[in-house]
Amino acid sequence: MILSRPERMVARRYLLPQKGEGFIFVVAGFSVAAVAIGVWALIVVMSIMNGFRDELFDKIVGVNGHAVVQGYEGRLTNWQQIAVAARKTPGVTSAVPLIEQPLMASSDGRVEGALVRGMRVEDLLSNPTISSHVVAGDLKTITPGSGRIAIGSRLADQLGAYPGSEISLISPEGRSTVVGTVPRIVTYTVGAVFEVGIYDYDKAFVIMPMQDAQQLLMLGDDVGIIEIQTNNPDRVEEILTPLQPIVRGHGAIVDWRQMNSALFEALDLERVVMFIVGCIIEALAVEQVAMFVILCIIILVAAFNIASSLIMLVRAKTRDVAILRTMGATRRSVLKIFMTVGVTIGGLGIVIGLIVGAITLYFRQGVVNLVHYVTGTNPWDASVRILSELPSRTDPLEVAAVIIATLVLILPATLFPALKAASTDPVQVLRYE
Repeated sequence: MILSRPERMVARRYLLPQKGEGFIFVVAGFSVAAVAIGVWALIVVMSIMNGFRDELFDKIVGVNGHAVVQGYEGRLTNWQQIAVAARKTPGVTSAVPLIEQPLMASSDGRVEGALVRGMRVEDLLSNPTISSHVVAGDLKTITPGSGRIAIGSRLADQLGAYPGSEISLISPEGRSTVVGTVPRIVTYTVGAVFEVGIYDYDKAFVIMPMQDAQQLLMLGDDVGIIEIQTNNPDRVEEILTPLQPIVRGHGAIVDWRQMNSALFEALDLERVVMFIVGCIIEALAVEQVAMFVILCIIILVAAFNIASSLIMLVRAKTRDVAILRTMGATRRSVLKIFMTVGVTIGGLGIVIGLIVGAITLYFRQGVVNLVHYVTGTNPWDASVRILSELPSRTDPLEVAAVIIATLVLILPATLFPALKAASTDPVQVLRYE
């Protein structure tokens, strides 16, 4: 909508409050605020939910892989054959042997449950989820036979163990004696402390070289599972179908959906609920179309506010419009002037909402810390929220959808008052002047 210079001048004057028009300006201000709040709320809510799901997925998959081959009774005796077959399967990028066993960890009289994971040293150092999140010590000191292990940061806090501290791992699979089985207790030295960012992992993980784990658990040359990564996690079941005949009889293939089914279903449900609570706009996914109508309510309220402010402006400017018409202004010019006023109010609200949303997301963890400091309660408890910090990922397509949908709702709201102004009959208005 291109405006001529006189039309821009008139529209600019109508956007600023004149004498006796303070109330109209206040209503317009409320309209701007309503649009801004709507845009801000959806961007913040959806960005946090996107970030939460993506961060959780990346870290869970980074630790557990896209799928695992689990041996029956915790043992894979022919794991080399399965690993070679997995690596040759189209779509598989890696197949890593692992040992996982829940044990008890003890240090300085403190006892905690632990999940012992045995890994080959080269696989440990090449795993970015672990190697890039070391907060103390050095992973390179963890070598076979060194007696050194790596533990999660929260487990370290609970045990009071840090690099150089000694930890005893207690395995129920021990020596058989005349009085029964004696638990096996082996002492290790903490070589590194890592923080993946997932509470349950940081609270339980104990990582050691594969050979040490096999010796501790008396597995011989066997492993417990083979962790598999693919080039497309959404097609993991299809990719691993050719591997099923080789695995059958020795173990089972479990993909990331099955390993974390309850968690990701809960996240999808929470995403929908938060989408409703956010009460704004978003209709990119087909399954969210039904929610779109509900989420338009706040923007619709803002659009009604814009319409009401324009109607009041039209009534206040009826005489001015009549004079403009007698001076040669066309109905189209009057229509464009008032449409510009309404769209400018909505556009200003969108810009403010985007700016405040970006600031909120940038300082999101600071806001959480401030709330924690002021109220004494932790709104982002890692033991409940799973992740250690509040995540965020803004989708440009969602932002574009917010802007487009807001404009689509605002335009009809400005059209009626603008048409009313354009239909002003100067003869009827000025006949008694």
